Amino acid sequence: MKALVLSGGAGTRLRPITHTSAKQLVPVANKPVLFYGLEAIAEAGITEVGIIVGDTAEEIREAVDDGSRFGIDVTYIPQAEPLGLAHAVLIARDFLGGDDFVMYLGDNFIVGGITGLVDAFRADRPEAQILLTQVPDPASFGVAELDAEGRVVALEEKPRKPKSDLALVGVYLFTPAIHEAVRAIAPSWRGELEITHAIQWLIDQKRDVRSTTIRGYWKDTGNVTDMLEVNRTVLETVEPSVEGADVDDESEIIGRVRIEAGAKVSGSRIVGPAIIGARSVISDAYVGPFTSVSEDCRIEDSEIEYSIVLRGASIDGVRRVEASLIGHDVEVTPAPRSPSAHRLVLGDHSKVQISS
Repeated sequence: MKALVLSGGAGTRLRPITHTSAKQLVPVANKPVLFYGLEAIAEAGITEVGIIVGDTAEEIREAVDDGSRFGIDVTYIPQAEPLGLAHAVLIARDFLGGDDFVMYLGDNFIVGGITGLVDAFRADRPEAQILLTQVPDPASFGVAELDAEGRVVALEEKPRKPKSDLALVGVYLFTPAIHEAVRAIAPSWRGELEITHAIQWLIDQKRDVRSTTIRGYWKDTGNVTDMLEVNRTVLETVEPSVEGADVDDESEIIGRVRIEAGAKVSGSRIVGPAIIGARSVISDAYVGPFTSVSEDCRIEDSEIEYSIVLRGASIDGVRRVEASLIGHDVEVTPAPRSPSAHRLVLGDHSKVQISS
C-alpha cells in the first residue's frame, strides 16, 4: 500500500503567512502540520509516499528531503496548478501504479493517527473508504448523505444546503478502481476535478464505497482559528522539560512547559501548556497557556497567550497579545505615542465636558 500526500495549494485562508511559507509547514507545538501526517503514515506501516507539490515545492523538499527521517521513501510529484484532489490522483497514476493507497491532505490533523483505519481497509478492501465527522458548518466541506443503513448514497462538495452534518475528513483510502473514476468525471463549476465527484461515480456504478464516522479529534488547519485550536490540543500532551535551558531563579515555570536547549528565561512567568523553542529569549515577560514560541525568538517586557510565534520573531514592550499567529522574523513593538489634543468647533452658549 502507498500514500499520496497533498502539499500543493495556495493556503489563501492563512494569508499573509502563506505569502512566504507553505501552509503545510506552519508549525503547531513547534512541528509542521505536514510532519504529523507523515508520521501517521509511517506508523501505519506505509513506506512509499508520493507528495504532490506546487508553488512551494522547494520549501517542502527542503523540509522533508527524502523522507528517511520519518522512515519513508518520498517521491515528489509536481502539480502545475491546483486543479482539484481528483486531479492529484490523475497525475500520480505512474507513482501509484496498481497499488491500493491512502490519500492524505497535508494540512489536516487527526489525533490518534490512521493505523486502525488502514488495517481495516487492508482487511476488507472496498473500492473506496471515506472518513466522516460531524461539524457545525457542513457547507464549508464536502458532505456525505447516508441511507437508513448507514451506506453512502451521495456526496456533495461545499453544498449551499447540506443534507447532513457529516463532513469528509481529509483522509481517503482507495483501490485502483479510483483511477477509472477520476478519468470519467468532468471539472466542476470551480474548474476542478473533485474527489467527491469521483467517489460519487463509484457509488453510481454500484461499487463498494464505505464510510467511517470518526469520534476523535480532527481539524483542517486551513485558517488561523483552527491552527490555534490544533496547537492547543497538541500542547495538552506536552511533557514538561527544561533540560539544556537557562532559567533564572526569578522566573516561575508552572504546569506543562517545555523549554528547549539553548533557550534563556529571566524574570518571567510561563504557564503551561507551552513550548519555548531553542535559543529563544524570554525576559521580563509572561507567556500564558497554549502558546508555542519557535526557535530564535525574543519576547521581552510583554505578555502573550494562546498564540503561535514563528522562528525569529520578536515581541518587545507589548502589554498583551492573544489568539495570534505571528510569522517568521516579525517585529512587534508599541506604537509611538502621539500628542493628545482636543479639536473643537463649538456654537454659542455650548456646554462641554472633557475628561483629561
